[in-house]
Amino acid sequence: MIDFRDVSKIYKNKFTAVENINLKIDEGSFSFIIGKSGAGKTTLIRLLIKEVEPTSGQIIFNGEDITNLTNRMIPIHRRKIGVIFQDFRLLENKTVYENIAFAMEVVGHNARIIRREIPTVLSMVGLSDKANNYPNELAGGEQQRIAIARAVANKPKVIIADEPTGNLDPETSYEIMKIFREINKRGTTLIMATHDRAIVDEMKKRVIELKNGKIIRDTREGEYYNVF
Repeated sequence: MIDFRDVSKIYKNKFTAVENINLKIDEGSFSFIIGKSGAGKTTLIRLLIKEVEPTSGQIIFNGEDITNLTNRMIPIHRRKIGVIFQDFRLLENKTVYENIAFAMEVVGHNARIIRREIPTVLSMVGLSDKANNYPNELAGGEQQRIAIARAVANKPKVIIADEPTGNLDPETSYEIMKIFREINKRGTTLIMATHDRAIVDEMKKRVIELKNGKIIRDTREGEYYNVF
């Protein structure tokens, strides 16, 4: 599904963010990426969604070499990936329904499909009654659920969550992880970058640990406990 082959990224200030990364992620799997700030977690995500280009190496996504995509092809590639951020990134001047609809319109869905899908994804995250609310009327956990609904509405092959529970209390974080577990059970590949030790230990999924831009541990599902 995803294959990083000897991938390095050196920024213009000569900082090496990731170095000689070799990593395969299978379709339908659930993987955690852990490591301290500056370890390279966010750079891996940015490489995968083509926000930055690798200095060297090759990235394969769903059988396609995405290393040197043209500018025209990058938006097409990004439609295959749903990204969920720690700060939600909802549009404050749009309702919950409009936030999700906008994300679907951008990739070309028509009004009929949008009307059909939005109630489905809102039900999945338990917020069917919030369609007409604005983001500032929602609690932090509710905003994150809407961000999840927006990410899955286009049925991406991969969901990437970058510190999605970082601003949430433990109980809300647990509820968010139940949603992620269900999304993964439906066949979507899920990659989550996190500092949350409790969640990683609770989920017992694959753990990829980065330090100074290198993979120092890759523990397969069910083979570990207390990974930090």
